[in-house]
Amino acid sequence: MTDEREIIEVSDEVIAVLAVNATLKTDGVACMAGGIYNALSKNLLGKELVGKGIKVAQYEGSVEIDVNIIVKYGHKIPSVAWDIQENVKKEINTMTGLRVAAVNIHVQGVEHDDQK
Repeated sequence: MTDEREIIEVSDEVIAVLAVNATLKTDGVACMAGGIYNALSKNLLGKELVGKGIKVAQYEGSVEIDVNIIVKYGHKIPSVAWDIQENVKKEINTMTGLRVAAVNIHVQGVEHDDQK
């Protein structure tokens, strides 16, 4: 009997969608922010990315994620960032089995209630 392990590759887009879902479920997050990566993709490719506000980098079984967000006014930014990191790590690890090496949070702004 041979021990052949199947290698399953998870696309960056799938990881990005999982990260967006986990981020948007986090209390204190108003919305995703595009970030420079999304702005370039939209301008160069003419389409908006599915994982808006997310940049994914995979390295041999682990993944690093950059999350760009707008925080709701009145929420503590460090607490929101911590919760996003925990939620994203759990979601990606549970759904893909990949080890999340880093979740970098980039707060692009704060949304007041009157900005909706």
